[in-house]
Parts: sequence; C-alpha cells; structure tokens
Amino acid sequence: MNYTYILRCSDNTLYCGWTNQLEKRLEAHNQGKGAKYTKGRRPVELAYYEEFSTKHEAMSREWNIKRLSKEDKLKLING
Repeated sequence: MNYTYILRCSDNTLYCGWTNQLEKRLEAHNQGKGAKYTKGRRPVELAYYEEFSTKHEAMSREWNIKRLSKEDKLKLING
C-alpha cells in the first residue's frame, strides 16, 4: 500500500509527503530523519492520509495537495 499524508508540525505548519510505510515514515520524521522541513519542527503528528495501490498515484496526489492553499489543506484534513 502507498500513502499520501499530511503532518501537522509543532509550529502549526503542514507538511505533505508520500510513503509506502506510513508508521515508519512518521517515526522517521519525529526522529529528525524524515525531511529537512520537519527536522526543526518536531514533534509532528499525522493529520491526514489517503491510501493508494500504486506509488504513482500517491506521488501524483502529493503533488496536487502541495499546490493547495493552507486553507484548502485544512478543509481536507477536517473533512
């Protein structure tokens, strides 16, 4: 399974990424090994995710979410 996810960082910013191991990726972000952006904004918490059967689908969705405004990302998170 592949995932596109949104993290809420400790400074209340949002980070979007994709992975095929969601729990391990969240752990890596919180250990400072996930991404340069989240390294200085720990701890992070999982705010939203979607599942996809292919890497391509997850990466495509990540690309689309990253282009949303913060307001639209929050609407996605809050349903």
